[in-house]
Amino acid sequence: MKVLQEFKDRMRITHSSEDDNLKTLLSFSVADITEKCGAFDIEKNIRAKELVFERTRYAYNDALEYFDNNFLSQINSLGLSIALAEEGESDAAV
Repeated sequence: MKVLQEFKDRMRITHSSEDDNLKTLLSFSVADITEKCGAFDIEKNIRAKELVFERTRYAYNDALEYFDNNFLSQINSLGLSIALAEEGESDAAV
């Protein structure tokens, strides 16, 4: 899983003993950001990946209750850009 390795590199985690936990945290973060902002491809949307990594970092450090307030602007911005992209795609299909 490329995303797992990218997250581990970012967090400077060199061992694999926490991989299952990190995969779970990453999947929870993807689900949460998707619910708040809309569907995205984590490999193509760098802003979404950044938010997933940040939320996972907060969860990993038992500080998840602070994530939404600290990243509210980025969450709203990503949600708006995803919505506008979806609207543009539906307009192009007409």
